[in-house]
Amino acid sequence: MRDKEIEQLKKNERRKLKTDIVNKFIMSENSKALRHFLASVAYHATKAIKKAPENFPELDIGMGVRTPRKLLHHITGVLCYADSFYKPYETTRFQLKQWSEEVVHFYKTLSSLDESIMTTEPKEVTDLQILQGPLSDAMAHTGQLLMLRRLSGSPVPSENFIFADINAGQVGPDQPEPLAPDNE
Repeated sequence: MRDKEIEQLKKNERRKLKTDIVNKFIMSENSKALRHFLASVAYHATKAIKKAPENFPELDIGMGVRTPRKLLHHITGVLCYADSFYKPYETTRFQLKQWSEEVVHFYKTLSSLDESIMTTEPKEVTDLQILQGPLSDAMAHTGQLLMLRRLSGSPVPSENFIFADINAGQVGPDQPEPLAPDNE
């Protein structure tokens, strides 16, 4: 090889290294955003789960609407599906369990997905596809859980979520109290 070709190869390698570093930084920022969004799902879902009336898990409003237990089961399945892009799963479809077991499975799945997002990159899809697909779906269904709480006669108190104490990695059942509850 001539000196010019060698120099060009070195230049290409340096450019590739810089691109890899920039891509890693971008992925890192995307991962932070995904983890924060996941913590938001946990925060909102916990509001629907915590202090729910005894009849809440089996509330049936008809018209093909899932019960809260089936809805939480579905949310967990959607989150497992998201996690399956980070690590292998035999299946993302699980047997429907009793409410208390569904709640435990939900939080375990949140924790697993949070760990996956923090330590790995998704395969076959991008971070943004994880956000626009399963994570957005999980948040939409969480809103349905909250609406069902209201329909059960036990609405969750409203708050200004801009000021909520939501932090990446905080995906368990112990969520902070509202910082800015609405006083209506």
